[in-house]
Amino acid sequence: MNLKREEIEEFKKKFVTSSKNLVIMNAVSSNSLTDVAVNREFISRYNHTFSNEIKSMKITNQKKSGRCWIFAGLNFMRYYVAKELNVEQIELSQSYTMFWDKLEKANYFLESIIQTANEDLKSRLVSWLLWQLVGDGGQWGMFTNLVEKYGIVPKDVMKESFHTSNSHIMNSLLRTKLREDAMILRKAHENGENEDSLRNLKHAMIEDIYRMLTINMGIPPENFDYEYKDKNGKFHRIRHITPIEFYKEYAGVNLNNMVSLINCPTPDKDFLTTYTVQYLGNVVGGKDILYLNVDLQEFKDVTIKAIIDDQPVWFASDVGKMMKRESGILDTDLYNFEGVYDVRFVFNKAQRLDYGDSLMTHAMVLSGVDLMDEKPLKWKVENSWGEDSGEKGYFVMGNKWFDEYVYEVVVDKKYLSDPMKEALKKKPIVLPPWDPMGSVALVR
Repeated sequence: MNLKREEIEEFKKKFVTSSKNLVIMNAVSSNSLTDVAVNREFISRYNHTFSNEIKSMKITNQKKSGRCWIFAGLNFMRYYVAKELNVEQIELSQSYTMFWDKLEKANYFLESIIQTANEDLKSRLVSWLLWQLVGDGGQWGMFTNLVEKYGIVPKDVMKESFHTSNSHIMNSLLRTKLREDAMILRKAHENGENEDSLRNLKHAMIEDIYRMLTINMGIPPENFDYEYKDKNGKFHRIRHITPIEFYKEYAGVNLNNMVSLINCPTPDKDFLTTYTVQYLGNVVGGKDILYLNVDLQEFKDVTIKAIIDDQPVWFASDVGKMMKRESGILDTDLYNFEGVYDVRFVFNKAQRLDYGDSLMTHAMVLSGVDLMDEKPLKWKVENSWGEDSGEKGYFVMGNKWFDEYVYEVVVDKKYLSDPMKEALKKKPIVLPPWDPMGSVALVR
């Protein structure tokens, strides 16, 4: 049935006869909606004091790029590197990891195009592959694949370039080139070329991508020297070390022991069940993305155990929901949007996921929790947006926000219960690429 003019007139009459509506309209139309809706008294009650807290390091800044998952991964690892080197502060090179991620993603994409060469170009799967390729985003399992294959280096060894911090144009050109390569590979397949021939074509295509990346980002080091002073002012020089050797000797953490837990309470996903996502990855031949779905209480309990044990926790969430960036606050009661619009927002966590209203958009690190009577009140969040937001870049997350918008945490498997450890042994259920748990940090 068409929307009738009489209906619209009725809506207007009800609106204009309410003085509250007119006042709110004038306020919102002249100011930011979030400034009007914010609960200011609520903000003043927040502080950055936590009962359990890992010593802070200087905040990092991903700038105009979507590398939060890399920043969060390296921010997680630098705590262990700092302990091994006995230093107060260290930052690891995000551009080094980004370079290899882009190259590996290009290869992963072209391999996926070869594997799906018999699929119709307009199929949902091929359309998805052509849209999703070589973005800045990623997942924890993709991070570990890169570190295991290429190692890590201090930031001084491979600094930021203009395009690592401002990746839009570089990414756009990479996508165009790879989509052209996909067209060439599919046409070659249509003309009867076998897989060996297609991979010969792919080799030259990857060389083009390597050249484009190197021009934008520089040449990643194969070995390097690193000089530093420890907490006591003693000078040290590490000579002729490779990135893999630096990772193995100085990272101080076994990534094979780390487990990705998700809290996805949708009806199609059982708890104590493992999942993977089709075509979500970067390194061909690397480990598949693996999640263990657990209920909210277990999800929070293992996170608290890790933090109390002085272990930072990589996590993924929907950061755009109920956030005040300047103050660095994440809380479900932060804004009174219902009061502004006189409407109710009724989605729960599962419904948001099922109806496309929420997904993982940003990865950060949990480095503190405030407990009272063994229950969390708020959480300390190490972000990667520089020092201008929050408390020198650190955010505070309300416990209810954790419940509603945190979807993934990464912890050492030693914190898992016996049933959780047993569940990890199960063969994972394969989710389609467009499942909400297949999202990567693309938005920020």
